Amino acid sequence: MRILFVCVGNSCRSQMAEGIARLHGHDAHSAGTHPAVKISTHALTILEKMGHDTSSMRPKNLDQFNPDDFDLVISMGCGVQCPAIKLDDDWELEDPVGQSLEIFEKTAKEIERKIMLLE
Repeated sequence: MRILFVCVGNSCRSQMAEGIARLHGHDAHSAGTHPAVKISTHALTILEKMGHDTSSMRPKNLDQFNPDDFDLVISMGCGVQCPAIKLDDDWELEDPVGQSLEIFEKTAKEIERKIMLLE
C-alpha cells in the first residue's frame, strides 16, 4: 500500500509513521504543511531502535508530493488544513514534540497499532 502521512512540522509523528509503515512493508512517505528544520531526536531514536535506517530522513514539504499518487493520505491529527487535498483519515494523535522519550514511545506504539489495522 502506498501511504502519505501528513502533519504540520513533519518532525515527529508523521516521520515515525513513515518509518514504521516502511518496516511493515508499505511504500510510505511523510510531509508537512510547514516543515521543521530537522527531525526530532526522540523520533529518530525510536525508529533506529525498531531497525529503521534514518540516515536519509528529513522534513519534507507537502508541495513535493501529489496526493493522487497514494492509496491513503492520513493526517496525524494536528489540525492540518490541506484544502488542496483530500485526507482519507485523521489519526488524531497528540503531538509529542518537546516531550520525553517515553511519550514518543507511546505515540510510536499507537502509530504501529493503527498501521497494523491497515494491513
